[in-house]
Amino acid sequence: MAIKLSLQEVEELTRRALSASGLTPANAESVTRSVVAAEADGIHSHGLARLPTYCEHARCGKIDGAAEPTAERVKPGVLRVDARDGFAHPAIDLGLEQLPDLARAAGLAALAVTNSYNCGVVGYHLERIAQTGLVALGFVNAPASIAPWGGKDAVFGTNPLACAVPRPDRAPLVIDQSSSVVAKSEVVVHKQSGEPLPEGWALDAHGTPTTDPAAALAGGTMLPAGGYKGANQALIVEIFAALMARATLSIDASSFASNDGGPPRTGQLFLAFDPDSFAGPGFAEQLERLLSAIADQDGARLPGDGRLSARDRTARDGIEISDPLHEKLQGYANG
Repeated sequence: MAIKLSLQEVEELTRRALSASGLTPANAESVTRSVVAAEADGIHSHGLARLPTYCEHARCGKIDGAAEPTAERVKPGVLRVDARDGFAHPAIDLGLEQLPDLARAAGLAALAVTNSYNCGVVGYHLERIAQTGLVALGFVNAPASIAPWGGKDAVFGTNPLACAVPRPDRAPLVIDQSSSVVAKSEVVVHKQSGEPLPEGWALDAHGTPTTDPAAALAGGTMLPAGGYKGANQALIVEIFAALMARATLSIDASSFASNDGGPPRTGQLFLAFDPDSFAGPGFAEQLERLLSAIADQDGARLPGDGRLSARDRTARDGIEISDPLHEKLQGYANG
């Protein structure tokens, strides 16, 4: 049985569950905004489906729900934020308060977040940068779940890479893709629903292709997108998000899914470019020419079109979640 919720009800339920799990009001608001945005865009694997894990990790102390991130200006265009073993969202929020001004002043600026955690949908954070008129790139590492091409032991996380570009009078273009065929959270959603995985998503612990989500999660690995190219992308992201952000390597990070281990202490690195400093006033016009060459073709669509359609539909119709998930979340919200 499914339960229908409006976005306002999603917001209220999320806030209550997080607050009852020990998050401070500021941290609860930051994470709540991300969960609501994921549900609004139809990215349910990063919305309410993720919330029980957030609550569990705060309750068991794997993540410090009361952590207060700190920011340090390392260089004129380099900002480092320490999440202090807390949620990634408030740490990123703190950095984004300063990043746009730094980028406009220098033409380019970077935000590195260390001692962090799962940040949810990467594109959500980058879209906010693009809304200030800047072009953004994002690199995020996660606990190891992808083997190097030809191997069977996980070395890289699903390690998403994302880009957001401002567009006049409309939502920014957002490209957000994991280095794996799908995000690992999609496997978790299939396990929760009892549905098999599509072919080509994952391997089991023996390196054999599997459609069993439980086998994929029990020592198995995610298949990289595009074969060796996806594995190479994961390596690139690892260098930026872990090494450059002075965060924990994927092979050393504890799971985002279980209560085992201490804080994951993964990292995020965001780059913000002022297009006027690089391309001048013609940037927006050339961007629209490029995007029109894609969108004007029959059968083609721009990245993010489905997400924006879902945003309009969800604002009108709300969302549906399973009755068991709703009951579980109500349990967290009621303490």
